[in-house]
Amino acid sequence: MPPEITVLDRLLEISDLFQKDMARAFDGTPLTPARIRLLWELQHSGPSTQHALAARLEVSPRNITGLVDALESGGYVTRSPHPSDRRATIVSLAASARRMMTGMQREHAELTADLLGAVDPADRPALERGIDAIAARFRELVVADEAGRADRLEAGT
Repeated sequence: MPPEITVLDRLLEISDLFQKDMARAFDGTPLTPARIRLLWELQHSGPSTQHALAARLEVSPRNITGLVDALESGGYVTRSPHPSDRRATIVSLAASARRMMTGMQREHAELTADLLGAVDPADRPALERGIDAIAARFRELVVADEAGRADRLEAGT
């Protein structure tokens, strides 16, 4: 008898489908998931210092430098001096990347509507509450696991 398909199995399937869809959408471009995530962050938050980007994306400053270097050389972002901190650099979307990200936001909204269209309208509020609750609980578990790992490393075990 095959094992029962669980909610976690479905969430993993959805995650895999999103990754495949994103890979297909950016096939043939220099855009990796990490680069797209940085562009998405700039689209939503506006121009930012590399330090702030690293913190929001939870990556090292060295990693952000590499991502920004690659995106700048591809014409996706620009760097400019910070107006009040001569040590900092502001990263902004280039005009072509702003247009691309606006299109991506539109496609995101269309996919959201299409996916939610598969759910009975009366069930949508419960689905959204459930997904929010699952995401919140998963965040709690990840934070607790990270704290436990840090504690074990500190204790030398």
